Amino acid sequence: MKALTWHGRHDVRVDDVPDPRIEEPTDAIVRITSTAICGSDLHLYEVLGPYLKPGDILGHEPMGVVEEVGSGVTRLKPGDRVVVPFNISCGHCWMCERQLYAQCETTQVTAEGKGASLFGYTSLYGSVPGGQAEYLRVPQAQFGPITIPQTGADERYLYLSDILPTAWQAVRYADTPPGGTLAVFGLGPVGQFCARIGRHLGAGRVIGLDLVPERLEMARRHGIETIDVSRLDDVPGALIDLVDGRGPDAVIDAVGMEAHGSTSGKLAQSAAGLLPDKLAQTMVDKVAVDRLTVLKAALKAVRRGGTVSISGVYGGEVDPVPLMEMFDRGIQLRMGQCHVRRWTDEILPLLSGDDDPLGVEDLRTHRLPLVDAPKAYEMFQKKSDGCVKVVLAP
Repeated sequence: MKALTWHGRHDVRVDDVPDPRIEEPTDAIVRITSTAICGSDLHLYEVLGPYLKPGDILGHEPMGVVEEVGSGVTRLKPGDRVVVPFNISCGHCWMCERQLYAQCETTQVTAEGKGASLFGYTSLYGSVPGGQAEYLRVPQAQFGPITIPQTGADERYLYLSDILPTAWQAVRYADTPPGGTLAVFGLGPVGQFCARIGRHLGAGRVIGLDLVPERLEMARRHGIETIDVSRLDDVPGALIDLVDGRGPDAVIDAVGMEAHGSTSGKLAQSAAGLLPDKLAQTMVDKVAVDRLTVLKAALKAVRRGGTVSISGVYGGEVDPVPLMEMFDRGIQLRMGQCHVRRWTDEILPLLSGDDDPLGVEDLRTHRLPLVDAPKAYEMFQKKSDGCVKVVLAP
C-alpha cells in the first residue's frame, strides 16, 4: 500500500509499504477514505524527529471503512464506516473506567513514562503505524473506533478523530461561566473549534487571537471577535483592557510548543534538530525547548481566579513558568491529551443533523491526494496558499 513516511527533518515521502494485517484478536483493518494533517504532526516535521526512525508511518486523524476484524471484535463488521480516535484505549482498564482514555493502562508506553499509545506519533507513544495511508491496523478495535452514519461528507465526521474532541475538552476544562468571556490563543484548526464550541456552550463573548489573516477571517465568519496579535506590543495588557480591566474568565492555549515570538525556544529546537538522536532526546527531556510565549501571555491575561486550559502540545520537562504570579492570582491550570471517547457521544448528535452548529464543513481549506502529502506538509507549516486545514485522500 501507499503510506506517508518520515525520513528526516522536513523530509516526508509517500512510499510503498507492506499492507497491515490482523495481529491480535482485538484488531481491525480499516480502509482509509480521508486522513487529515494535524498541527501536532508539524512537531514531528520540525522538532520531535529524534523520536522517529526512517520509514515510520505518520498520521493520527483517519476515518474509513472496516475491511476485516479480529475474533475478539464483535461491535464492528466489514462495511462499517468509522472514525478512528488518535489515542488507543481498551475501554476497560482502571483508567478507562474513569474515562481517562488518554492514560489507558493497557496501551501505556511505560518504558518512556508516557500515557496511552498514539497512532503515528514517535517511539514516545508506542511507534504505532499511523493513518496517513491507504489502510490502517487498529488495535483495541473492540472499543476505539466510532461508528458513524453511512451517508454524509467525510469532513462532517473526520474531526472526531482528534481536533473536535480536543477542542471540546479544552472548552470544558476552561469552564467559562455562562455569559462569561473566553479567549482563545491560536486560531489553527483546534483553536477555530475551541472558539465555536465556546459560543455553542454558552460563553457570552469569545475572543480569538492569531496573526494569520485567513485564520482571523475564518473565525470572524463564525461570529468570533478577533485580535491580530501582530498589531500589538502587549497582548495580555490589551486583553485585560478589553475585558473590564480584569481579563477573560478563561483562556485556552491552542498553540503549544512552536509559538511565534520566542527566540530562545526556536534556537533550542533548532539545536536539538541538529544533534544525534540520543543527545537530542536528552536535550528535549532536560532543556527548556518549548516556546512559551503564548502560554505566558495566557497566564498573564486571564483574570484573577480564572482558568487557563492548555490543548497545544508541549514537549519539554524543565520549562520555566511564572509560578509566583500564578499562585498570587489564583489561576487554575488544566491540560492533557484528549480523552477522545469521553466526549464523542456529546458531539456526535451535533454532526448528524441537517444543520452544522460547529461549522465542521467550514474548516478544511485543501483536499489533496495522498501522493501530494509532502507538498501539503510544507504548505501547512508555512501557512501558505491560505492553508488552515488539509485533508488527504488515499
